[in-house]
Amino acid sequence: MSEQRRYVVRGKVQGVGFRYFARREAEFLSLGGSVRNREDGTVEIFAEGPPETLDSFGRRLRQGPPAGSVTSCESEPAAFEPADGQFQILF
Repeated sequence: MSEQRRYVVRGKVQGVGFRYFARREAEFLSLGGSVRNREDGTVEIFAEGPPETLDSFGRRLRQGPPAGSVTSCESEPAAFEPADGQFQILF
């Protein structure tokens, strides 16, 4: 069973390689979706996969890359058009 979730990550998450970190973690977990920086300084992620895998992904997002500092990571159910099982960085 597959679910789709939206994550919004706050903290020092732009300019620290967070999007590349998120893509690497998503690919490791075989998740589809996308990640992008938002104008308000947050990072928005859409991911699709099994619920347990999305839970693991959320835990990894809360840790973030070494150069970053995550203060919060919110998740909610989402509906989006998947990118053929790939995980993309959007600019």
